[in-house]
Amino acid sequence: MKKGVVRPLVICLFRNKESILVAEGYDNISKEYYYRPIGGEIEFGEMSSDALKREIQEEIKASITNIEYLGTLENIFSYNGEIGHEIVLVYDVTFVDTSLYKKSYFEGIEDNGKIIKLFWKPLSEFQNGKLRLVPEYLLALLNN
Repeated sequence: MKKGVVRPLVICLFRNKESILVAEGYDNISKEYYYRPIGGEIEFGEMSSDALKREIQEEIKASITNIEYLGTLENIFSYNGEIGHEIVLVYDVTFVDTSLYKKSYFEGIEDNGKIIKLFWKPLSEFQNGKLRLVPEYLLALLNN
């Protein structure tokens, strides 16, 4: 997170029956877990769909297809005591390698070298409030 900067991001929504693929995160200040679809920052001069393909390749070494734009969210949030501000483009996508839909858990790596844990989580667990999905308003976008 860059302090005082609005970040342009792209995230992808992978669906597997009634579940979505999310990375697990933890806020050390609020002591809460949260879940977020994977993706990353859009670089200057890069189209958001190209950023999405690049980020998925970098993070989990996978190719995607059937890329469909769902909407844009503005996300102002607190993480580890810092305020962040993002403009998030959301896409629905599918994996080229269908074996990834059979794994309940796998790992990826962020550009800073941090390992990310990825899970297929039932959408109902976010809808009933058992788990927290970020960015804010993503659940409302998915329900439309």
